[in-house]
Amino acid sequence: MMTTMERRRATEGRVRAAEDAVARLKEGLSGVGITLPSLRIDPVSCAGNEPAAPLVDLGRCNLDTALRLSAALEMQRQAGHDG
Repeated sequence: MMTTMERRRATEGRVRAAEDAVARLKEGLSGVGITLPSLRIDPVSCAGNEPAAPLVDLGRCNLDTALRLSAALEMQRQAGHDG
């Protein structure tokens, strides 16, 4: 069983990893002209002890952004980046 300090360190590590993922995703999307204003770490999921926590909340976007995101993903797929 993990101590309180071990759980806290594990949670901090997962939150840092999620923050890095959000930053990388924002940068990648920005590089193809897409902004998801609500992109963030879901704060509620940070409070749990679940191994998958925290979750990244992609948020809401308008139709134009959804279509541009779909087009960017399709271009990547066609270029052979299955990824």
